[in-house]
Amino acid sequence: MPGLGRVVIITVTPNAALDVTYEVEELKPHHSHRVRAVHQRAGGKGVNVASVLALMGYEVVAMGFAGGSTGAQIQADLEIRGVRHCLIDCDGESRRTINVVSARHGDATIFNEPGPEVSSARWRELKENLAALVDATATTAVVLSGSLPRGVVEDGYAEMIALCRGLGAITIIDTSGAPLLSALSAGPDLAKPNLAEVAAAVGIPDPVGGAAELRRSGTRDLVISAGRDGLMWLPTQGPGWRGRLAEPLRGNPTGAGDAAVAALAAGMAAGEPPEKMVQAAVAWSAAAVLQPVAGHVDPTDVNRLYHQVLMEEVP
Repeated sequence: MPGLGRVVIITVTPNAALDVTYEVEELKPHHSHRVRAVHQRAGGKGVNVASVLALMGYEVVAMGFAGGSTGAQIQADLEIRGVRHCLIDCDGESRRTINVVSARHGDATIFNEPGPEVSSARWRELKENLAALVDATATTAVVLSGSLPRGVVEDGYAEMIALCRGLGAITIIDTSGAPLLSALSAGPDLAKPNLAEVAAAVGIPDPVGGAAELRRSGTRDLVISAGRDGLMWLPTQGPGWRGRLAEPLRGNPTGAGDAAVAALAAGMAAGEPPEKMVQAAVAWSAAAVLQPVAGHVDPTDVNRLYHQVLMEEVP
């Protein structure tokens, strides 16, 4: 992969998407709507992570699949925005996600298309490219994010975690369902489910109890996000940390979790202490809510919000 140079953080988005965002006054079922604005940009969880990291000045490359005309739009947008990428062509069309953002309620309704089916040969190519890039990088944190495409076995992320750990890279997983449980068995350095994903995976809605159950699967540290209530870092040893804003922000929450993962990846790559990573993750996440589209933050907002985060130790 010539021309990539030294990379600090790698994001892998096997089911990358073209995010289409509609801004409306209010979303009403069974009604027609006048759209105030339309935005289209490359997306998918790991692509959003890479976009935020690039905006915050970090060296990053986005990996994954891009197929058909939609895949071409994804790659073109990343090039326009200066986000380095190594996306593999695949059969079929990359998916779109449709985000309808309500100005009145400050929330979003999301429609996720399924995306293309990926062959075993293409999956093997992605793993080989990932191994080559990790091997060529002096300091690497690898973020594995989002759903797995059709055709890929549910332990696909577990395979990548084992591969990256064998090469000495830090691994962060942000997915759900069976791929999450399988990935945890490979022992990632950090997993970042939200409360709903914890409850769906282990049937325990309490974050501390759910974390304990998830940790039996093999993961190390856990960060559990709770939307407007902030997030918690629950380590394998020692006290945890909770961070939140005094008052939640109104805006577009789509991609806020990805911005939090970007902050965690940056902190882990730099060896920051957990409390600093939690504080940064809350600030980056909150800054993302202020933007009309996912995968974007204003560094000025990040700096301002960082000093507003309320932190407390969790026994």
